[in-house]
Amino acid sequence: MAMIVEWIAIVLALIGALVCAISAFGLIRLPDVYLRSHAATKSAALGVLFILLGAFLFFWMVDGEINAKLLLAILFVFMTSPVAGHLNGRAAYRSGVKLWKGSVRDDFKDVLESGGKSAPEAVHKPEPPKLP
Repeated sequence: MAMIVEWIAIVLALIGALVCAISAFGLIRLPDVYLRSHAATKSAALGVLFILLGAFLFFWMVDGEINAKLLLAILFVFMTSPVAGHLNGRAAYRSGVKLWKGSVRDDFKDVLESGGKSAPEAVHKPEPPKLP
C-alpha cells in the first residue's frame, strides 16, 4: 500500500512540475501582460497545488501524519493566486497598458466608460418612483 501511495505522490509532483514548466514557458512566450498574468496565476497555481497535494498524500499515507502546514499552503495558494492575478490585470488595465493586437474582446472597457457600474445598470436606468 505504501508503495502505491509513493508512486501516486511522485506522479502528482511530476504533473505539478510539468504544469509549472508550461507556466514558465507561457510567461516567456505570451505577448502581453494580461495573457502572462493568466499563465502565472492559473497554471502556476495548479502546478503548485499538484506538488503540495502529492507531498500531503505522501506524508499522510506513508508517515501517518496529517501535515496542517501543507493543508494551509494548499488553501492559501488556492485562494490568493486568482485574486492576485485579477488585481494585477486590473491594475495594468487602469494604468493604460494596451491589449495585444490579436485580442478580440475588451470587457472592462464598457465598465470603465459607464463610471464603474456594471453593464446592466449602465444600460437600463431605473425609473423614478411614480407619485399617486
